[in-house]
Amino acid sequence: MPNYNYKVRLHDIKAFAFDVDGVMTDGSIISTTDGELLRTFDSKDGFGIRMCCMKGYPVGIITGGFSKSTFNRFTGLGIPEEDICQKSRDKVPDFLRFCDRHGLRPEEVAYAGDDIPDIPVLRAAGLSAAPADAVPEVKDVCDYVSLFKGGHGFVRDLIEQVLKVHGDWSLDTALFAKKY
Repeated sequence: MPNYNYKVRLHDIKAFAFDVDGVMTDGSIISTTDGELLRTFDSKDGFGIRMCCMKGYPVGIITGGFSKSTFNRFTGLGIPEEDICQKSRDKVPDFLRFCDRHGLRPEEVAYAGDDIPDIPVLRAAGLSAAPADAVPEVKDVCDYVSLFKGGHGFVRDLIEQVLKVHGDWSLDTALFAKKY
């Protein structure tokens, strides 16, 4: 675990990238008879993502999984299609493409992951974060380990901290009237 206060890095964060299973969800997956994989998402995490999008923060999804319903969930929150990367087998190049697409340096992006495939991109990001129930190897490399579990407010926790530091955690009802 890095030996500094992660809060000093919050000021430098201009974007977010997230794994899905175990970060946006509790890691549970339901498989339907037609092969669709279903996940449960926390509505407070969703509100945090929507706030990011409304305030102009790029948000990327980088996941090894694939699901039409997951894609629909994130586009519905305002994440552009090109920033949703499913079936990612090597997350660092996908992370760097996200950074390039938005003219960002990796150190300006917070990445959240919970399992071993996330470790290389956690090391590449400017702020690495994990939910409380991440595997120990991930917690060991993260700048911030939340008190919240994946799929239970972790994403909201991270987003809210960054947006508050930038003065962007405020309710502007005109933004909510905007359709994505």
